[in-house]
Amino acid sequence: MNRTSQPDPIRLEIFKNLYQFIAEQMGIVLQNTATSVNIKERLDFSCAIFDSSGLLVANAPHIPVHLGSMSESVRSLINDKANTIKRGNVYLSNNPYNGGTHLPDITAITPVYLNGANLSSPIFYVASRGHQADIGGITPGSMPPNSTTIEEEGILFDNFLLVEEGNFQEVQLREVLANHRYPARNPDQNIADLKAQIAANERGVQELQRMVSQYGLETVQAYMQFVQNNAEEAVRRAIDVLKDGAFTYYMDGDAVIKVTVTINKQNRSAVIDFTGTSQQLNTNFNAPKAVTQAAVLYVFRTLVDDSIPLNAGCLNPLEIIIPESSMLNPVYPAAVVAGNVETSQTIVDALYGALGVMAASQGTMNNFTFGNARYQYYETICGGSGAGADFDGTDAVHTHMTNSRLTDPEVLETRYPVMVESFGIRLNSGGKGKHTGGNGVIRKIKFLEPMTANILSNHRLIPPFGLNNALSGQLGKNSIRRHNGTEETLGSTGTVEMQPGDIFIIETPGGGGFGSN
Repeated sequence: MNRTSQPDPIRLEIFKNLYQFIAEQMGIVLQNTATSVNIKERLDFSCAIFDSSGLLVANAPHIPVHLGSMSESVRSLINDKANTIKRGNVYLSNNPYNGGTHLPDITAITPVYLNGANLSSPIFYVASRGHQADIGGITPGSMPPNSTTIEEEGILFDNFLLVEEGNFQEVQLREVLANHRYPARNPDQNIADLKAQIAANERGVQELQRMVSQYGLETVQAYMQFVQNNAEEAVRRAIDVLKDGAFTYYMDGDAVIKVTVTINKQNRSAVIDFTGTSQQLNTNFNAPKAVTQAAVLYVFRTLVDDSIPLNAGCLNPLEIIIPESSMLNPVYPAAVVAGNVETSQTIVDALYGALGVMAASQGTMNNFTFGNARYQYYETICGGSGAGADFDGTDAVHTHMTNSRLTDPEVLETRYPVMVESFGIRLNSGGKGKHTGGNGVIRKIKFLEPMTANILSNHRLIPPFGLNNALSGQLGKNSIRRHNGTEETLGSTGTVEMQPGDIFIIETPGGGGFGSN
């Protein structure tokens, strides 16, 4: 197959699916070989392949906030270690200021070399990002509600050499996991999951090398570019029908996100400007720049009707303006653990609001963690999605930047000393309108041992907005029912000591409605 300047439409479709298939195969290996509930059961991971410059080519349909930001991590590695990258090396990164999201999301990056060739530079890169159940920090689960610096959230890896020319650097890794003010609580589980990520990457390496062997390097690289070009054109077609818009989004903690979208019809491009957004916060609701870009990428990808992979081409028609030292582009040592999971959701809803296409979804991931020295667990909890111009919202669903599952009750109760007391739809919590927002849920977890529990959430004070004169979704609520019958109400964020018989109750928000009846 010879390299051409224009893609063959049939081969373009074949290669697009081949690239995505490789990422999916990586994900299957990661799920099958991981040991933590977080990765094996909740599927809180993502896999993707990148070209030689670190630009995203294709991904499996995993976690949007991971996929839109991983390219920044790969390019950070190239910029930092270009002269020392070798065949057989694997690098580790979770640095929120270099493409990371928050510290529990650890990315393993593997360079891909051409078999039988003496090329000094990688021809591609593969990467997998998995949410570790604990990576240190001031609370079990590494999702502290009240952190004010990145150190309090856990251990930071910045292009750490995890495998050197095929040799796993376990001694060095254990030293980093232990030698921290707030060390990792379960290094054995960290290592087991990181080995699973290495295995997933190796599958990606093998499949890409097999692809090159079958089609030739020039053709594989050419169609990587063609796939990115195809995605770019699809986004430009979506932009063709958009109008200018602006939106101001208020969060529970007094932070404000302002966004203005300006459409250039002649260039078929858009400027997304976050000027006017709150400055860097003293809380952990700061969203790293890569997370903000991932949210923008996600929104514009969802506006495309065609089946295209989320890749770097989608960003080409977009100019994103994010003021430095704002809450959407913080600088070290800002705390960021909620920015990835909470602020990312509000960015998405603000953009949909500016474009007038969809009411707010629940606008939170309802991050619930609990643990002690022996156990650490994390989950995100579903809620209602927002309604649109011609559709109702959906009940009890993970929306937008999260795409993980809830752990099966049988698995949760087998692996941890807790009981799922009840879990059901929160009726009538979606905003009313011509189209009604989706309902949230009510989840009750009963504790059987003393543990520390944490909640990181939003929309406990300000409801998810409706659009075009429709009603907002209902507020969420966090509370504790003690074993003696007394009840305590928590705010949007909180840490609480749970005793045997205590029940943690999380009522998630409904989505906003769209249009007046």
